[in-house]
Amino acid sequence: MGNRMMTVNEIWEQVRILKLEERNELINRLLMLDTDTETNEPLHDILEFEGIAAHLADEEDPQAYVNRIRDEWDKRF
Repeated sequence: MGNRMMTVNEIWEQVRILKLEERNELINRLLMLDTDTETNEPLHDILEFEGIAAHLADEEDPQAYVNRIRDEWDKRF
């Protein structure tokens, strides 16, 4: 196919004609692809989220909380 990049549909058609063992190998290779950063470092440290939803432990009803947040969002836009 030259230097032109294949579309997902073109790749799919090629995958469909592979033998079962080749498809399984492809699946395993795809699962091993690194989709994170190049350094494999986590995007965030879990401790960064400490206290971020502390207000959820108070006495406010969950549905009332959602309604209040939606109302605040609607007022902004």
